[in-house]
Amino acid sequence: MQLSRLSSALLHIHHTYTAGSFKPLYCLSASVFLLGGSPLALAQTDEATETPPSAMFDSIVVTTSADASAQGLPVAYEGGQVATGSRVGLLGNQDIMDTPFSTTAYTNEYIKNQQAHSVGDLLKKDPTVRVARGFGNFQEAYLMRGFVTNSDDTMFNGLYGILPRQYIATELFERVELQRGASAMLNGAAPSGGNAGGSINLLPKRAGNEPLRQLTLGYGAGDQGRVGIDVSDRFGQDDAVGVRFNAAYQDGDSAVDNESAKLGLAALGLDYRADKYRVSADFGWQDNKLDETRPNVTLSGVTAVPEAPKGDKNWAQPWSYSNEKDLFGTVRAEYDFQDNLTGYAAYGARKGEEENSLANLTVTNTDGTGSTYRFDNTREDKVQSAQLGLRGKLQLGNTQHNWTLAGDLYDQEEKGAYAFDYGNQLPTNLYRPTAHKDNSWTDTTAYGGNLSDPRLASETQLTSVALADTISLMDDKLKATFGVRHQNIETRSYDYSTQVKTSDYDDSEWTPSVGLVYQPNKDWSVYGNYIESLSKGSDKCW
Repeated sequence: MQLSRLSSALLHIHHTYTAGSFKPLYCLSASVFLLGGSPLALAQTDEATETPPSAMFDSIVVTTSADASAQGLPVAYEGGQVATGSRVGLLGNQDIMDTPFSTTAYTNEYIKNQQAHSVGDLLKKDPTVRVARGFGNFQEAYLMRGFVTNSDDTMFNGLYGILPRQYIATELFERVELQRGASAMLNGAAPSGGNAGGSINLLPKRAGNEPLRQLTLGYGAGDQGRVGIDVSDRFGQDDAVGVRFNAAYQDGDSAVDNESAKLGLAALGLDYRADKYRVSADFGWQDNKLDETRPNVTLSGVTAVPEAPKGDKNWAQPWSYSNEKDLFGTVRAEYDFQDNLTGYAAYGARKGEEENSLANLTVTNTDGTGSTYRFDNTREDKVQSAQLGLRGKLQLGNTQHNWTLAGDLYDQEEKGAYAFDYGNQLPTNLYRPTAHKDNSWTDTTAYGGNLSDPRLASETQLTSVALADTISLMDDKLKATFGVRHQNIETRSYDYSTQVKTSDYDDSEWTPSVGLVYQPNKDWSVYGNYIESLSKGSDKCW
């Protein structure tokens, strides 16, 4: 982003509720920001290619949109790396100079320039994000403002839980929209209870105004080959119908000894635009396989951190692996009842399957001595996510109101099974690993269900309704946003083997928000907000 001035003074309040008793856990941090920006590029940008669209001789211009909105995506700044705005939950697309929340939208051009292969690869470049792994596995996790945002809680075009849970390849999305801070009023509670420090929204690819025929070949360190195709075109009267298809395949070894990965994916994006309505649909498939991937290291009882091993050293066991396969799709539509009244609806679903055999290393001496044990698990997810809402504009005297009324639904059914042989500790070393070829289960193994036939482990249902209004005053120099969401969180857990219900949780809460933006001129603005994060259980703020 090209900025002429940027300074910040913290006054941004983040408030986390723990559902149940809903006693507030105050995690206070943040910010009144003074933002200065370079003048915006005035040309409309085609969000699929980040280049200005072409106009037909009769002055009709087709503006494609990843989110099925009439205005299309916010244009990119000069240079094409970041956009001038992004989706801000139920408020819709907002210019960064007009919203009281801290956001950044990375474009597809930036993704390509960084040669990023996943969401984590891209966000490593953001100074406010640190990328980590999930608990004991290879799932991506993102640390923002001291809190973890799990990849489970990533949104796809505003819908939770639709994209693959552990690893999301960049071929599946057009933009990465990063919103820092809590967002319960804007997006609703996150499925896994995260997003207190920030949220991530990924936008699907769309056909641009010009035909696209792209073939990508790659070769990486070790022996990793990659091939991808990306094609699109528009059809019909005024090019109203758009089709975009992209697929990729990756296979081979990495730069780490004996480590290999295989990835296959395909995605189809469709859109149709008429005078009063717009419809888009996205369908995707991803199959990600990891073999003998270098696992996490845990320190236990050591007085100092051991020296890091060589970069190509691998202490994974030869039988360890992690596989994930997902099939997903979404449909989104908008209809203009009047010039100042638009209704919208969206629905998405995902079916995911995971299985892995893990052997994380615990180091107990600074010379690298440690041990590992076998831990297997299987998981199947069925997720549905939906939205329904109305957006309108209302002029009352010199005051303009931009209001939104929305309802959200998230439903997840998780099946799972596990087996871990903690009593059979296998000796090894961080620097001189021992490969244990025999990984047979022993009498000390603890089982939860049947690994080959996982049964119902948990159910989660999130429902909410929200109302927000942005009031513009003083010739749009002052904007005040007020919003509130009523959120209900319902979860049930079951014994992996007996299917007896082990927990049943059902509670709800109101989460308000207020934000102010003052923009003396187009080059800078000062803003602040109050917003809350919401999760169930006994989450801690430290």
